[in-house]
Amino acid sequence: MEGGTGGEAAETRRRRGTAAVAKGVQKTLSKTSMLVNFLPTGTLLTFEMLLPSASGDGTCSPVRTTMINALLCLCAASCFLFHFTDSFRAADGTVYYGLVTPRGLSLFKTGLGVAVPDDARFRMGLVDLVHAALSVLVFAAIALSDKRVTDCLLPGRQKEMDELMESFPLMVGVVCSGLFLIFPNTRYGIGCMAA
Repeated sequence: MEGGTGGEAAETRRRRGTAAVAKGVQKTLSKTSMLVNFLPTGTLLTFEMLLPSASGDGTCSPVRTTMINALLCLCAASCFLFHFTDSFRAADGTVYYGLVTPRGLSLFKTGLGVAVPDDARFRMGLVDLVHAALSVLVFAAIALSDKRVTDCLLPGRQKEMDELMESFPLMVGVVCSGLFLIFPNTRYGIGCMAA
């Protein structure tokens, strides 16, 4: 009987250890999947779709350079501003989107007669500014790794840019991913489902 009890205790410890590992993996994966909400994937897709039109055949005329600069500015602004959007689900199940301000959530469409939750979660904070700035940094690292951009914006500096771009995007990705995981954000912006 003692052997059975010892065997059962060992089996219980093994199951608890397996459950703890599974819980840790699940927590890590759920945190990592939240990175999708913070990285500018939609903006990057838009940038990659519009860049061939802006850069043309690769000749860097003043018009082409201006178009690339305008595209970079618009996409960087998009990365920054989308971090200040949030949403909530009303009692009837409808999802409402708005802009996060220091006073709370301001709905995009007014006059709906919906009571906006007055939670601290819907107020802008320092974490929002940090996330927005990091998102712009990630976008810049990826955009500047494109030769069409650097050849037009920094002509004659290809060697220096090649050296910089060997490690810069990786460093930005690692640092920003780590900071996003350490300082999580609970925003459910445009394109994300509200809780």
